[in-house]
Amino acid sequence: MTEPKETFISYQQFPSYFEIMITRFPRNLLPALLASLAIPLSFLGATDQRPNILWFVVEDMSAHLGVYGEKTVTTPHVDRLSAEGVRFDNAIVTAPVCSTNRSAMITGMYQTSIGAHQHRSSRGTEKIHLPAQVKLIPKYFQEAGYHTSNGRSDFLVKEAKGTQRMGKTDYNFEYDPGVYNSARWDDRKPGQPFFAQVQLRGGKFRKVTRSPEAKNIELVNPDEVSLPPYYPDHPVIRNDWADYLNSVNYVDYELGQILAKLEADGDLENTIIFFLTDHGVSHARGKQFCYEEGARVPLIVWSPQRLKPAVRKDLVAHIDIAATSMRFAGITIPDYLESRPMFGKDSKSREYVVTARDRCDETVERIRSVRTDRFKYIRNYLNERPHLQPCAYKDKKPIIVALREWHSEGKLSSLQEELLFAPIRPKEELYDLKTDPWELNNLADHPRYQKHLKTLRGHLEEWIEESGDRGQRPESPAMYDSDMEVYLKGMKKDPAHAQVIRDNIAQMKRWAAQGK
Repeated sequence: MTEPKETFISYQQFPSYFEIMITRFPRNLLPALLASLAIPLSFLGATDQRPNILWFVVEDMSAHLGVYGEKTVTTPHVDRLSAEGVRFDNAIVTAPVCSTNRSAMITGMYQTSIGAHQHRSSRGTEKIHLPAQVKLIPKYFQEAGYHTSNGRSDFLVKEAKGTQRMGKTDYNFEYDPGVYNSARWDDRKPGQPFFAQVQLRGGKFRKVTRSPEAKNIELVNPDEVSLPPYYPDHPVIRNDWADYLNSVNYVDYELGQILAKLEADGDLENTIIFFLTDHGVSHARGKQFCYEEGARVPLIVWSPQRLKPAVRKDLVAHIDIAATSMRFAGITIPDYLESRPMFGKDSKSREYVVTARDRCDETVERIRSVRTDRFKYIRNYLNERPHLQPCAYKDKKPIIVALREWHSEGKLSSLQEELLFAPIRPKEELYDLKTDPWELNNLADHPRYQKHLKTLRGHLEEWIEESGDRGQRPESPAMYDSDMEVYLKGMKKDPAHAQVIRDNIAQMKRWAAQGK
């Protein structure tokens, strides 16, 4: 029997041989082939036609946009993305605070699955390392030949000196910053596709009216603001809410500037845009909490060349943008990923999304919620502590100061007292979001809803088991103390605030010793 001959191709012959091979390869599968071989189309002297991927990640902003029903804002650029793209009405974060949310988003994993669930952890001597198989999403794009960048809204103006400032990462684990090539996608090689993030200040920019940027937007009249029923109509809170809505308008202005750059550079048509926020508005029931105000976020995917305009009501998690982005780029989605593609024949709707809240700065907490298309179930593990536990970061905000003042003066309604200042919380909360979108009426003890309660409890127990929720075990004292040491060092210029943090740390330890 004659052995088959091996075929050897010289370096000089390879380009022409490869050109012949790809002409016979199905065109729709070509990007995936090239990605798997780590060979860009520019090797053949052509432009890589794979799409650019751009994530707009906005800070501290709930779904207070015109397309989601907010009537006081003016957001023409978001309106355009929504009208021409796919808007998700039930996008839920897996974590309602920035560092844990971003740790999940950039890995496509629940933060509780990878040990990144305590806010601002791994800052001190005690470090968190990702499980061996987990890579950051930009690393997958780099390996596929993409240029990766992470910038800020001000990246449009190149800095005259030094390196362009990178955008926010805030990951709770050790990682190689080299996963980002630069802060700008226009630093890439000619013809190279990009995976980019642009971080926008969003609700953190509450000073729009007191800055030169105010001339760029239509300002919101505080008298026209409609507050949620669990907040009192306090002048400080009303004005702050108007400032927050002005920040929404300013996000839209920044978005318009960046879209204009993409169009001017000829990049817009081949760019798939994801617009979302990292969690909800920073308020007493928003940021850091699992209520809709903190957990439900806007999400729009724009790509008129690939997607028909639509409004989708199905549940998605914010981490799902990871697998979806990889799918668009022809990158193989690893089996371990907890992120799911939102488009395609094999995409699967989520029956529920779990949101997890753990320690935020010095404030120890553990809350889990299960969100279905109609119901919200919340489990308060540390229910003997009040809803508004001591937290130096939030307690210095004028809105929280105003709430505490009216609480001490007896000026809050009975509903506001119950929801915000009850000394202990229920172990379980259940809300029918169809009839009670503000989550005011806890149905956990209602006889008619026991079947729903049992089902949602089961979903949570199933998720804890399947995902390996690391938050079921308390954070080690060594990790807590390590992170608190770094936190306090950052307050050297504000000794009064540092003392508040120390007092809060002592309170957390007393409660823990008491079994609370």
